[in-house]
Amino acid sequence: MNVLVTGVTGFTGSRLARYLVEAGHKVRGLVRGASLERARPLEAIGLKTVEGDLTELDTLGPACHEVDVVYHIAASYRTAGQSDATYRAINVGGTENLLCAAEASGVRRFVHCSTGGVHGNIDKAPATESAPLKPGDIYQVTKLEAERFARAIGERSDIEVVVARPIGIYGPGDVRFLKLFRGIARRRFPILGSGQIFYHLTYIDDLVEGFRLCGETAAAVGRTYLLAGPAYTTLEELTELIAVEFGVAPPRLRLPVWPFWLGGALCEAICVPFGLEPPIYRRRVEFFTKSRAFDTTRARQELGFNPMIDLRTGIHRTAVWYREQGWL
Repeated sequence: MNVLVTGVTGFTGSRLARYLVEAGHKVRGLVRGASLERARPLEAIGLKTVEGDLTELDTLGPACHEVDVVYHIAASYRTAGQSDATYRAINVGGTENLLCAAEASGVRRFVHCSTGGVHGNIDKAPATESAPLKPGDIYQVTKLEAERFARAIGERSDIEVVVARPIGIYGPGDVRFLKLFRGIARRRFPILGSGQIFYHLTYIDDLVEGFRLCGETAAAVGRTYLLAGPAYTTLEELTELIAVEFGVAPPRLRLPVWPFWLGGALCEAICVPFGLEPPIYRRRVEFFTKSRAFDTTRARQELGFNPMIDLRTGIHRTAVWYREQGWL
């Protein structure tokens, strides 16, 4: 098929683009002009880059021309000093523009990447797609707004919309969990709170297969799917698995949450107006306080989604990559 992938200069988008090229599809990558150089490695394996900007509707038509499936991965993620208006312009407005261009070009299916974060803290584990929606920050709020818009377009038009909510993406190439791995490897990682909240990770190879299934399975039309790894665990158990990988003792130091939450709020108030990265902020503290545990039964039954990489294997592969980069 002819497919378009947005966000190809990011971790998830680039891996999905490679995966689809390897599967034999003709893949285009939507890339802003300033990021074209970062997409060169993908061009070398067969991806065709198309310059465009999600916030500029008139640049998106050529990207969608004669495309069968759009995988919309691009988003404005959590960045210090970024205004709410910027999140809304990219995550909501960008999705609206891309859907309009896709619909006008006769695209058959639109796979929208949302986030499991729209469910917020999971009170009753594991959560299904019908669990309460409780986005906790502007990123999650705008992702929920975007998926609702996408679903509405799918209900009133001929374009087939599928919403995917990935959970805890990790693996070689990702740096979001580097501080966790490095802190444990160097025995400098305290746990805030009890460590008994749930955490759910999804290895990147399993995730991109889930996206492919969302794009190709007939039964997926109009549906929403949680895409998560084979099992969730407690935060304490997760840190123990990482410690075993490095041959060190697991973190034993437990600290109260509230001083760090207050410190994060203060740092944000001082740093964010100046566009500075706070040394600590509330989202990092929420890593220790918000439970994340999900039920992928719907994706398994309707898509045939079958995540293969267990947590121990995924942790090992990620740690090996971090070592190869000289970061540990």
